[in-house]
Amino acid sequence: MDDLTVERVLRTVEAIPPGRVANYGQVGAVAGVGARLVGRIMSTWGSGVPWWRVVAADGRIAPPLRARAREHWEAEGIPLAPHGEGCAIRRVRADPAELRERARAAWADLPES
Repeated sequence: MDDLTVERVLRTVEAIPPGRVANYGQVGAVAGVGARLVGRIMSTWGSGVPWWRVVAADGRIAPPLRARAREHWEAEGIPLAPHGEGCAIRRVRADPAELRERARAAWADLPES
């Protein structure tokens, strides 16, 4: 994986508006990579971006991160899912077109791939 891919994924995550979430596949679709690679990038380099805004397709987040994520979600008004293992993604999923536009603007100074 190259530095440009990592930077695009991280900037895409930064482009998710407060109070919204995106799943790994949605971030990957914008950044041009697969969901698993997004997960790998986030686990290695994602601590400096709003990682709590990236969740599984059903809104769940890994058990070790749940308590910390809930604190951020509460601060941003992101509701918990009834099962308590993630957020109510259907209510707060980032708009795909808006996320793509925001991410591309964040990539403006990056070289073309």
